[in-house]
Formats: sequence, C-alpha cells, structure tokens
Amino acid sequence: VDQKNSSTMSNADKFLEASSDFPEGALPDHQVYEHPLVKRYATKEMSFVWSPAMKFTTWRKLWVALATAEQELGIEISDEQLEQMRSKIYDVDFAFADEKEKEFRHDVMGHVHAFGEAAPAAMPIIHLGATSCYVGDNTDLVQIKEALLLIKRKLVKVIAILKNFAVKYRDLPTLGYTHYQPAQLTTVGKRATLWMQDLILDLDRVNREIEDLPMRGVKGTTGTQASFLELFDGDHEKVKALNKRVCELMGFHKAIPVSGQTYSRKIDFAVLSLLSGISQSAYKMCGDIRLLANLKEVEEPFSKTQIGSSAMAYKRNPMRSERVCSLARYVMGLPNAAANTHASQWFERTLDDSAVRRIVLPEGFLAVDVVLNLLANISDGLHVWPNVVKAHAMAELPFMATEVILMECVKAGGDRQELHEAIRVHSMDAGAVVKGEGKPNDLMERIAADPLFEAVHSKLDSMIDPILFVGRAPEQVDEFIGDEIEPILEANKDLLTVESVDGVNV
Repeated sequence: VDQKNSSTMSNADKFLEASSDFPEGALPDHQVYEHPLVKRYATKEMSFVWSPAMKFTTWRKLWVALATAEQELGIEISDEQLEQMRSKIYDVDFAFADEKEKEFRHDVMGHVHAFGEAAPAAMPIIHLGATSCYVGDNTDLVQIKEALLLIKRKLVKVIAILKNFAVKYRDLPTLGYTHYQPAQLTTVGKRATLWMQDLILDLDRVNREIEDLPMRGVKGTTGTQASFLELFDGDHEKVKALNKRVCELMGFHKAIPVSGQTYSRKIDFAVLSLLSGISQSAYKMCGDIRLLANLKEVEEPFSKTQIGSSAMAYKRNPMRSERVCSLARYVMGLPNAAANTHASQWFERTLDDSAVRRIVLPEGFLAVDVVLNLLANISDGLHVWPNVVKAHAMAELPFMATEVILMECVKAGGDRQELHEAIRVHSMDAGAVVKGEGKPNDLMERIAADPLFEAVHSKLDSMIDPILFVGRAPEQVDEFIGDEIEPILEANKDLLTVESVDGVNV
C-alpha cells in the first residue's frame, strides 16, 4: 500500500490488511502443532514409557530374547550373533531406520535393517520366524505394564497423603450434603475416606491388571505358530517351550493362551476402563473440593504469586482441581474407542486398530499420570478453614437438634404432640427469617424463650454441640484407616520412598 493510500486508511482497515495473511517464513520454529498433553502437562517418567527410545529398544530386546530362546532350543544361532545384538540394543540409528522405512514402506522391516546394520553378523537371524505383531504387540504390553507400575506408585502416594488428612480431621464436624442440600453432619475426615475408598478400589484393579496382564508371546501371522512349527521341524513341544521362554526373558509369567495375529483388543478396553475408573475417582474428589472452595470451607494450595483471574484480582480459583477434572473427563471417554476397536476386528486381525491405538493408549496413561501428580499436590496442601466449617454446621444444626430436644422434654414429663407442634411452628418461623430476611438461624433463641421447653433451657448449648451429631464418623475413620489403608501402605512401603521426577506446574 503506498503512503498516500495508507494515510487515508482507518486503523481498522490497516489492522485487517496487516492480519489478513500469515507472512511466509514468520516464526519458522513454531509452525507445527504441539500436543498440549505432552508439551504442557505430561511428566518425564510417563513420557519416557511411551517414547521412541523405549519402544524401539524394546523391539530390539524382543529380537534378542527370541534369538536367545531359539538358540537354547537348538536353532543354529551363534554366541557372536547374540553378543552383537545385545551390545547394540541401545544403539539405534533412527535416521537409517526412517530411510529404510520409506524404502520398504514398512516400519518393522526398517528397524530390522537398522538393527542388522548395527549387528551385521546377526542380520540373517533377526526376526526369525516372527511377524510384525511379535515386536509391535509385545512392546505395547511391555509399555502398558511399565505404565501401570508407575500409576500404581503414584496412586499409593495419593492414598498415603489423604490418610494423613483424614486422620487430622477425623472429628471435625461438617455439614453432610445429599442432593447438594444440607443433610446430617459428618466429619471432614470421614468425607476424605470416601475419596480414598474410590482410590483403593482403583488400586485393586491396577494390581489385578499388573498381575494378570499377559504377553502376546510368539504366535505367528494368524496365531497358529505355523512358522515356528516349521522352524522346529514339527516339534510342538519346542514351539511351546519357545513361547514360554520368550515370556520369561521379557519378565512375563504368562502369554495370552490363544490369539489371532494380535492379542485380543479387549485387553486395551480393560486397561482404558481402569484408567477411566481412576479418572472418575479423581473427578469426584476434585468436584467436591471445587464445591467446598465455593463455600470457603476447604481450599487447594494457592501460591503467593498465583493469579486467579486476569480481571478479578481477588479470586482464588481451584485451578488444579479444575485441571484434574478436565483431564479426567478426556480419559473417561477413551474406553469407547477401545470398545469399538475390539468389536470391529474381523477374524484374525484388521489394521484399522493401529492408528487409534497409537493415540488412545499413550494419551490415557499420560493424562492419568498427570491427574495423580495433581491429586498428590492438592491433597498435600489442602487447607481447611475450621471456623467456616463450624459456622455452616451451626446454621443448620438447630433444625437437626430438634428431635433430641423433643425427646428430652418428653422424658421430663412434656406432651409429645404439643412439643412437636411447637417445634414445627418455631422451625417454620426461623426458616422464614433465614430465607426471607437473610438473618442467622434463631431457632434456639425461640426455643429458649418458650416455657414449653423449660426442661432443656439450662443445657441447650451443650445439646447442640456438633460433635454429638456426627454418629460414628470419627470411629469409621479410625477403622477404615486401620483395616483398609494401613495394610495397603505397609505392603507398598517401598513405593512410598520413591520420589517423582516431576512437580506440578500451574
């Protein structure tokens, strides 16, 4: 635009012209999409489990395990070949593998040739008898197992932190809520045990999944082990021994009994359902914390320099709990993808499982790992405001105390029906004051001024002590901690000594 025309343009027109096209070559290092789950949230520990380094070195371990077992069972494979393979497990030339993948249009064969380039003596026997799913599926299961172990460690840590919180506030009375309306009293510590109950159910599922997770093993192209039966000249026992030995070498105590080309994708559904379960527990807990923050009874950690709102400087938003709920909501939707993937597998295998699994399995674990880090951080710094908690309880307690008052007056000789009607009238009037005038609940003052209730006038204050209305909540906390939580923490005490690599960024 020449200077003359520019001088006659409005600022709005100048903006539209300046912003109409993205300049070629501008910001060249920032023109590729960055996945926020990896870039913004994911921990180094879980990212490593699903990294190319982990994936492709596991492929190589599987090839070495296969060749080692084959040699043990009589296949002509030299010690030199095995030594070359072992020495190059962690020496992956990714550029060479990519080049070969483009040439063959096959990722596994690209890496077979990359491994053979690094261990030339072993090239003739790498991947002997195997199909692509031998390395692909078995590696997925290795990664799932490692990821589950990391999830277990962090789940145990959250439970340990919440245990201390529950014990500290075992007997602090608080309003219970049903339908998010005031109900009978509970305690702050008892409410925390509800969160913990969900988490130990999740932990039980994690433990079972780790224990039951099978390896695919050596199954061949359609699961019949035909190539290995050929390799061992029809010796079925050697084929069975090979399958068992490879699993042992890779740290698994069993293989899936039968398979097509792949392991049953129902396993993926089970794993993602487990992650969804943890996410449900986390969402419920942080949803409670967000509601309690609104009531100003409980607040998550808030740093001195943290800004709650760019517009409203006074705000203390429960950002960490909101992040938990956001990530948890995403994970809760993932099992549906796994269910559809399993259901749509035709016969021995179709490849429409591949792309979606590359996304949902890593992302499910990456997100839940962040969620557990956040839960530990929130639980460790959860701040309770006892006076606010008590004020809310006392605002509703007079209504709850009326049955006790009625019983005491009847025992002192009063007429139950007359007393009941008086309490009903006083309660309606007190409720009208609270709702209509916005004033404090004055039900106790009304009862104190009514001669019908003279029998309890001298002890009204002691009769509405909140601790008298929490039932067995403190004892339930003690029993739950002793019977359920302590055995879990004792069984997993070694995990509690491991420090996480990553903190929480908010």
